[in-house]
Amino acid sequence: MRESLVQIPVNNVVMEGNLAIPPDSQGIILFAHGSGSSRFSVRNRFVADALHKRRLSTLLIDLLTADEETVDRVTRHLRFNIQLLTERLVGAIDWLTLNEHTSQLRIGLFGASTGAAAAIRAAVERPNAIRTLVSRGGRPDLAGQSALQNLQTPTLFLVGGEDLQVMALNQEAISLMSAPAHLSTIPGATHLFSEPGTLEQVAQQAATWFTHHLTPSVHYSTPVEPPHDSSI
Repeated sequence: MRESLVQIPVNNVVMEGNLAIPPDSQGIILFAHGSGSSRFSVRNRFVADALHKRRLSTLLIDLLTADEETVDRVTRHLRFNIQLLTERLVGAIDWLTLNEHTSQLRIGLFGASTGAAAAIRAAVERPNAIRTLVSRGGRPDLAGQSALQNLQTPTLFLVGGEDLQVMALNQEAISLMSAPAHLSTIPGATHLFSEPGTLEQVAQQAATWFTHHLTPSVHYSTPVEPPHDSSI
């Protein structure tokens, strides 16, 4: 598998990312990390490894620069600046569509926590580029009502069964959407999916969802996309 450090210029900053491309890959997942996290997030890298096993490529990026991260550790305001995160995520999407190694790959987004809100807005801004989206413990409410209503992208919401506040926010977000959406609850899991076996479930469900939506040659005997507001 080819893996490399890449630099992505967006406006007046340069974002760093880790790009991994398995052989014969047909799709790539762009990760939008959550508040206070980075491309080195153990949870996101665990999910990325599961995607690589399905021959899906990944791009994990830092949406904030090193200097911004330093400031944000104190102020904690940039991690909630959804517009800023969206602009940089859109810049990364555009980079993927132009880069010689990724331009032919179908793009999916994986957003965690506040990164999920940025992923939703980015999918609205680039509807022709984004095929599907997965949210892990996401805050879709921060994307805003207009973005949720205008979202066209099939979306999987993964929420911990014990993360009741976030679950309610996800259910409310789905009620505003017309795009195909599915809420999957992971039994016994809290917000960070730190309980044994719960992150494995996140990784497997995300991998199955992305494989279905980004790899047209793969077929399943049972539907992957349940009714609009169902949960498992």
